Amino acid sequence: MPLSVSTARAVDLRTEPVDQVLGHVERSLRTRMDRDTVVRKRRTVGARTDRGTWVRIERRSLDRIGVQGWNGSECAARLEGVTQPAWLGCLVWRDADEPVMWRADETELLPGRPVGTAVPGDDPRLPDEWWQALNASLDALTSQETRRVATPDTVTITQDHVTESIRSVFRDDFDTTVEHWLPAHADLNWANMTAPVFSLFDWEDWGNAPQGLDSASLWASSLAVPALADRVRRERRADFGSRDGKLMTLFVCSKILGPHSHPEDPRLGPARRMAEKTIEELRSG
Repeated sequence: MPLSVSTARAVDLRTEPVDQVLGHVERSLRTRMDRDTVVRKRRTVGARTDRGTWVRIERRSLDRIGVQGWNGSECAARLEGVTQPAWLGCLVWRDADEPVMWRADETELLPGRPVGTAVPGDDPRLPDEWWQALNASLDALTSQETRRVATPDTVTITQDHVTESIRSVFRDDFDTTVEHWLPAHADLNWANMTAPVFSLFDWEDWGNAPQGLDSASLWASSLAVPALADRVRRERRADFGSRDGKLMTLFVCSKILGPHSHPEDPRLGPARRMAEKTIEELRSG
């Protein structure tokens, strides 16, 4: 019989007080975090330490921590051929007042700044060498073996989840069965990669996923900048040309076009047009 887990309250760490959490991490890791370098996101907070490392802290409700645990960062540390900051250690604890767990991962400093926000509004104009490094890491990642299952948006990706997500928006009669499951970062967007030197970080959700999830996710993140979205499709054309890649294109489009879409989201039009084209391609085989 599965354990019952109470649902944690929704929290945005961009506005939530975090001094107590930062203090706990500092005492436990025996370091000081530079408050002038703090980066706050919806469910994570990060900062530089006085020993020249970076600490990333994440808050996650218990019902979002699956049977594989919450060890993505250290599991990713063994990946070969994937450019990422070296993982140094972690701290995990359960919140005393809420059904929530916290995790702090300490890594090497990033070799550059994040390319942009999760959904950039401008073309970062990355050089060819950067794209070559991206392709090398993504191709190396898909060649690995793991028992982990990807959790994009902290939700375990399964065949049922893929089908339900696609069918919730696109009612057309086509087969949604995924054929190939390969290791994926599962949170690939412009806020999780650096430039001018390429590095890929934030590995907590990685694991096996349908082929093309990462490529489709990065494309969806780029849709507000047509030239950037086109470049992603050119660079990752093998993924987008596969049947699974087409399904992942519809999967990410369903997130943009679904019931929680925003009427002023600049990605709506491009996502709708690509979805229509992709459905025709799936129908025609």
